[in-house]
Amino acid sequence: MSRYDKYDPVSGGFRAPLNAALASSEIGKLKAVSINTSGKVVIGGPAETAIIGVICPVRAMAVGDIVDVMTAGEVVEATFTAGTAFTAGAIVYGHLDGTLDVTATAGKIVGKTVELSRLIVRVPLPTT
Repeated sequence: MSRYDKYDPVSGGFRAPLNAALASSEIGKLKAVSINTSGKVVIGGPAETAIIGVICPVRAMAVGDIVDVMTAGEVVEATFTAGTAFTAGAIVYGHLDGTLDVTATAGKIVGKTVELSRLIVRVPLPTT
């Protein structure tokens, strides 16, 4: 189960309300997120360029709950959104549907793996 390790909410991310609830089945699953026109966190985005960070929920969350969005930090025990393991040295991409994997097609770089299960997150500012 993925979890934040090195994260400073002052300089490595921000907090914002969720646009949709997250079920308990989403706990520990990394998701690429964007911000909608209401200022709420949305899983995925209207275009891969809109991806602004990643989340890793630690509990089920309701609509409007505040979530930490990581833009710079480290995630340990990191796995693809589907739960399979990353490989060391892989570039990780976020996609329109919120999934994270190593497929560059229609994805935005969100970070790079170090070792087998540590993801260094450095999400560039969105262009849309």
